[in-house]
Amino acid sequence: MEKVIDMMKGFDPKFHDFPDYIIGITKEIWEDRGIATLHDYYAENVVVRSPTSTVVGNRNVIAATMATLAEFPDRTLLGEDVIWSGSPEEGMLSSHRILSTATHLGDGVYGKATGTSIRYRIIADCHAVANCIDDEWLVRDQGAVVRQLGMDPKDYAKAMIDREGGAVTCVKPLTPQTDRDGSYKGKGNDSEWGERYADILARMMGADMAVVASEYDRAVQTEYAGGVSDHGRGSVDRFWLGLRASFPDAEFAMHHRIGREEPMMPPRAAVRWSLWGKNDGWGVFGPPTGATVYVLGISHAEFGPWGLRREYSLFDETAVWKQMLLHTGG
Repeated sequence: MEKVIDMMKGFDPKFHDFPDYIIGITKEIWEDRGIATLHDYYAENVVVRSPTSTVVGNRNVIAATMATLAEFPDRTLLGEDVIWSGSPEEGMLSSHRILSTATHLGDGVYGKATGTSIRYRIIADCHAVANCIDDEWLVRDQGAVVRQLGMDPKDYAKAMIDREGGAVTCVKPLTPQTDRDGSYKGKGNDSEWGERYADILARMMGADMAVVASEYDRAVQTEYAGGVSDHGRGSVDRFWLGLRASFPDAEFAMHHRIGREEPMMPPRAAVRWSLWGKNDGWGVFGPPTGATVYVLGISHAEFGPWGLRREYSLFDETAVWKQMLLHTGG
């Protein structure tokens, strides 16, 4: 027990470990309506990056949280996994995968209330020290959300631009130019599982798609952006090849990687990555537009005796379309 307490030095003693803290405050904020606790759990100058925008300050986070709950008042956030690294002294980074359920009961950014029940995933990378989150990267599967609400991601992106006042005044998606420096400068840990998964992603982004057959379990379960749930190596090939084909010369970068081995869990890995370059190829986004696009992604992997057995990879399709529409004027 002493070891667990030391591991959470500086955190509220009601949390027995770091995953318990991350899952616990998420439920407290969203489902228990403890929105005001964001003043305590989020630093005053926290930087929260999502593909659609960069938000600075816990007051802006509170405003966004209230708006989401007004539109989806019964939203639940089911913590599927927390893959983490670090220490309480230097801070800890969690890559938190969530399966969210909600009913579209209020008017909001997704239009007039439809009464539609939806489910989708989010992966959030959060840096916490002394019981407080001060840096965050969040990828929500917006493609899955808008499709379930009866919209096409491209059409939703266009409506978003119009709603925000047009191409000149609209909120600009996250890019290296619109990003903001935060307090966390870490790169993860040196676990062999994080290194293995990073190598797999690097090989696929380098057009070595043979890695799918050599590293993935033949019965791999895949959960991808757009709410795509599938099995088998073919689904891996379609997702990664289709994305890379849209941006064949874009710079692929891995910004953070974590590997973990824990009791009662398979070896896991979390990698935060990006593509930054022109949409000059035919792929999942159709005809090339020539737009310079930034794609922020976060991926989780679980390994088994026959290779990578489960993969979860998210990016925001609507943010990609928004960047392309701003380029083409479409």
